[in-house]
Amino acid sequence: MKANEIRQNKATKQSVIYASARRKRPGDLFRKSIKRMTLPDLDKNCPFCPGNEHMLPSIILEKQNRDSTQWLTRVVPNKFPALISEGKLNRYSEGIYIAMEGYGLHEVVIESPYHNKQIADMSHEEVTAVVETYHRRYVELMSEHKNMMTIIFRNHGMLAGTSLRHPHSQIIVTGFVPHYIRWREEEAQQYHDEWGRCVYCDILDFEMKEQRRVILGNNSFITFVPFAAEVPFEIWIMPKRHEADFGSVTDEEKEDLSFVLRDCLFRLNKKLHDPDYNYVINTAARFRAGEPQLHWYLQIRPRLTTQAGFEIGSGININPSIPENDAGFLREENR
Repeated sequence: MKANEIRQNKATKQSVIYASARRKRPGDLFRKSIKRMTLPDLDKNCPFCPGNEHMLPSIILEKQNRDSTQWLTRVVPNKFPALISEGKLNRYSEGIYIAMEGYGLHEVVIESPYHNKQIADMSHEEVTAVVETYHRRYVELMSEHKNMMTIIFRNHGMLAGTSLRHPHSQIIVTGFVPHYIRWREEEAQQYHDEWGRCVYCDILDFEMKEQRRVILGNNSFITFVPFAAEVPFEIWIMPKRHEADFGSVTDEEKEDLSFVLRDCLFRLNKKLHDPDYNYVINTAARFRAGEPQLHWYLQIRPRLTTQAGFEIGSGININPSIPENDAGFLREENR
């Protein structure tokens, strides 16, 4: 790769500028002076910790361990929801503008009873419980006809937007399909109309063949730094089996996803000194779940750089990090 290069994301046609002169080595993006606060196993002031159930609005779902001696995950309503179930789906006019009531659902997945146990530190059983909880709530929420989109995401660290330190993820359901999702689906549709193939399957096949950006894999998943990664150390966790909808994952795939998700977060934690990050499960909207052009995947985006004026004005990210180098660095044995 040249010192400066512009690459295109094959799935979205979005361009990314690579300016490697802005950074010399992976260590330049390490967390240097900011250290995570040492947290206790339990916090008497945390609503997500055992013993503080009176602070929760309610408990929607609870998953127990194998012996049924302790809960592993809980799902609770978000106390400060972005959207509420009482809203309606009808659009209405405000002069020349269109608006609608804020219908939707906003839930929190409490990932562990321990206040200080992040996914990177969990056992396989514990991470599997998180993935199982994601899947169960996804299927249940999408069974409601008016729910058009279910987005599962995790914010880790202040730069990623987290407000509570207890390990948790969030689920937001919308009664409409966001324009960004439609744009991504339409790009995939155009590729399929032209080539008769899924663009994500083509990306997956190429990455598996090249191996330069692959970090790890197992029977069901490949994890890699995308060719046109928008941020340093961006990771895609992509199922080998073509499926548009996260709700269609098998029991074996849930087990395998637990392994690679924990491994990727462990590598980021150890090799980049526990960076802030967001991850999201990108999946099909309602009525697109069975279509051949879409392919669900989990996307991890570390918060190691900040968008500036050019990125905001142009919509083009400048990435100082080379994807092949990032993948190689994450592949290395942990030291």
